[in-house]
Amino acid sequence: MTLDKNFDPAAIEARWYTHWEKSGQFRPERDDAEPFTIVNPPPNVTGSLHIGHALDNTLQDIIIRHERLKGKDALWVVGMDHAGIATQMVVERQMEERQDKRTNYTREEFVEKVWEWKEESGGAITGQLRRLGCSMDWANERFTMDDGMNEAVLKVFVDLYNDGLIYRDKRLVNWDPALKTAISDLEVETVDTKGGFWHFKYPLADGVKLDNGQDYIEVATTRPETMLADMAVAVHPSDERYKSVIGKEIEQPITGRRFKVVADEHADPELGSGAVKITPGHDFNDFEVGKRAGFAAGEMLNMLDGEANVCQSADGLVPDEFIGLHRFKKDGVDGARELVVQRMKELRCLIPHVTKNKDGEEVEHDAEPRTIATPFGDRGGVVIEPWLTDQWYVDAETLAQPAIKAVRDGSIEIVPKTWEKTWFNWMENIQPWCVSRQLWWGHRIPAWFDDAGKIYVAEDEAAAQAQAGEGVALTRDPDVLDTWFSSALWPFGTLGWPDETEDLKRHYPNDLLISGFDILFFWDARMAMQGIQFMKDVPWKRLYLHGLVRAEDGSKMSKSKGNVVDPLGLIDQYGADALRFFMAAMESQGRDIKMDDKRVEGYRNFATKLWNASRFCEVNGIGASKTLRAPEAKLPVNRWIISEVTETLATLDKALGDLRFDAAANTIYHFTWDRFCDWYLELIKPLLQGDDTAAAAETRAVAGWVLDQIIVMLHPFMPFITEELWHSMASETDGRNYDLIVAKWPEPKAEIDADAKAEVDWLIRLISATRTAKVELNIPPGTKMTAHVRDGDEALQKRIERQASALDRVGRLESFSFDPAPDGATAQIVIDGATYVLPLAGAIDIDAEKARLGKALEGVSKEAKSLEGRLGNANFVEKAKPEAVEKARADLADKSAEAERLQAALARLG
Repeated sequence: MTLDKNFDPAAIEARWYTHWEKSGQFRPERDDAEPFTIVNPPPNVTGSLHIGHALDNTLQDIIIRHERLKGKDALWVVGMDHAGIATQMVVERQMEERQDKRTNYTREEFVEKVWEWKEESGGAITGQLRRLGCSMDWANERFTMDDGMNEAVLKVFVDLYNDGLIYRDKRLVNWDPALKTAISDLEVETVDTKGGFWHFKYPLADGVKLDNGQDYIEVATTRPETMLADMAVAVHPSDERYKSVIGKEIEQPITGRRFKVVADEHADPELGSGAVKITPGHDFNDFEVGKRAGFAAGEMLNMLDGEANVCQSADGLVPDEFIGLHRFKKDGVDGARELVVQRMKELRCLIPHVTKNKDGEEVEHDAEPRTIATPFGDRGGVVIEPWLTDQWYVDAETLAQPAIKAVRDGSIEIVPKTWEKTWFNWMENIQPWCVSRQLWWGHRIPAWFDDAGKIYVAEDEAAAQAQAGEGVALTRDPDVLDTWFSSALWPFGTLGWPDETEDLKRHYPNDLLISGFDILFFWDARMAMQGIQFMKDVPWKRLYLHGLVRAEDGSKMSKSKGNVVDPLGLIDQYGADALRFFMAAMESQGRDIKMDDKRVEGYRNFATKLWNASRFCEVNGIGASKTLRAPEAKLPVNRWIISEVTETLATLDKALGDLRFDAAANTIYHFTWDRFCDWYLELIKPLLQGDDTAAAAETRAVAGWVLDQIIVMLHPFMPFITEELWHSMASETDGRNYDLIVAKWPEPKAEIDADAKAEVDWLIRLISATRTAKVELNIPPGTKMTAHVRDGDEALQKRIERQASALDRVGRLESFSFDPAPDGATAQIVIDGATYVLPLAGAIDIDAEKARLGKALEGVSKEAKSLEGRLGNANFVEKAKPEAVEKARADLADKSAEAERLQAALARLG
């Protein structure tokens, strides 16, 4: 193959991915090799590739390709999550478009329609992951509701139930009135909304008064409607204002319900009146207060139905006029909130919020305006209601203990280590895990009820009937399991468990999990708990938590802000390799990534640089290497580059082993661009074009070997361009009839040549300093110059003789003299204690150059002084936008550096 003149990512990406997948290269037969296993966080079947997926999957692919190149039996488990709520919503919306609805069908008929949608339209993200270059084991792709996973889920539920670790209980849940199901915390979005803070009088019963003579307690709330289910008023036990009425009764004005004043530390004496109304059936904090006050969950009052309409409470005290009202104003009709406020006002129990108008007159308002952090369902789009309902719970506290121990004793290593504190804090304070959802799509809970409400849990109905006895009528629980329940089994369920498969024996525990920190508890912690419970071993040995990809200004991406970045658009524009390299280079442990299209473009330019360097090699007779071992080399420049490869490989391997993706990417980037392309290829041009055929032959062999090492080391980051170059640089006689994806990781077996490194590093520094001096003094770069060496020894003289050709051709230093320089203006360069004096007579107009430099120095110094003055102004620093202050500081640093450079240039002229 001959390389095209221009690098075109689109032309090679689809071709190579199709080839890899069809030829089975993502999981080559390596039964005798050391296994290495990672599992992909299963994306939703409804999902499409977003920038977070691009980061997460790029990091995983870098690791799996690196381990595959090292000869391991590398398995990257891939699959999709059935995404209960999201998928059911998609199908129901499609039905609505056809004036159809779910309830027109039996449960079985609807589920069949969902399966049809999944086969026809679901899983678009799998094709998008292929575009990113993800080398997953597609031949064994899994789905959280396939037959094998279904068997695993049923067994886990039944076993946990029989062990007393799953139970049914009445507790508060996040209830979505639009979807009519409980949802997880991850599906709740907190949004700042404008609301009110109402103050009310709650009369003390039986003529009881506070010490100050007041016959009521003032309470305040942002949710007045919940007073229909109030069951207590809480005050702090040390609050002197209320000590005398603790245990006394309140008579709620609207319902007439009598309840007690209770002492509880939840009430903060410093906030408002220090008294808090307690509605345990509709507030998570109040639920805990209610339990401490002695209310069983079954006794707690509920005033709303599943659609958030008012219903009658168990004590029958909600007035009829409220029954059926929505909790809020809806379609222009006042709801329970508005009616509660109106009735409390009529009862003279509303304490108005008083403000003054522009004329200084007092104005009364029903409520104090407040901005309230309000929970919304991320899919239903309505305010979440804490709702008291019967659900299935996992005893997470018991399951968490071995997972806590695993991190403490090092069985699980969390990277970065700073996340350990968060892990312990959450796991040690873990709450029961609600695993039931009121949906039709999902894993049906394997529980049946008889007419008396007794529960029978079994893997199928026949086994449940056998438990209940012949003739006992059974009804199956209509709920399904939370999708996090099935995905928690991913590390072992995908390997064939509960069967003892060879894959399970070989690939469990997994070696590594890469995950966003935002699902640390929803997925990672639950995998740890379930893996240890059922496999008696941790699910993975290391857990790497990466940050979020944010917008360029550091803000969180969201559709409402219009700052969401489409990774497929970036791939179309710059190529998958460039996007992948950007992700790796920017992934610094513990930090979020700021999106920057210019950086992505820069890495596309990096790929082009490598492409052009490969074309240079091809044109100059440099082809693929036939050996892993570094070629024999005598010339210092070749011994140097072999040493650089050896050092780069060691640094790269350590960075990848430490999961320092940024360090790994920057290591191979700087070696490829700086050392190989910019220096080595320039330094060897004279050798390739000279008369010394032995030197040229050695150099071609070394250069071909080095390019091979670059292609292999770069492959995990940029798989497409490297596979193309791997094949393009090889000839038919090289015997390279295998793909780069399954090649061998570099093994130079070469020592670092300190003398060669020192010599070529000296050469590079001398040429670089000469070029810098020319730029500073406005000397044309091609101008050839003579250098007079001061304080040089015999070893330096021999070094200069050996490198004379490179110094002339690359450094434009045509001759060296150890005699003193002639009188006149000179530029002086100091390298390793020796001074190189460059006479400037004839090279430039010295007087004109002095004038130019002086004028430039004066201008830049004036700008720097102005910036110093602005930054010294406290008003500017304190009141200006942070980005403006930051820009001023950056500009000052630039101007100061420029002034130093100009000063140095003037000093050179004497």
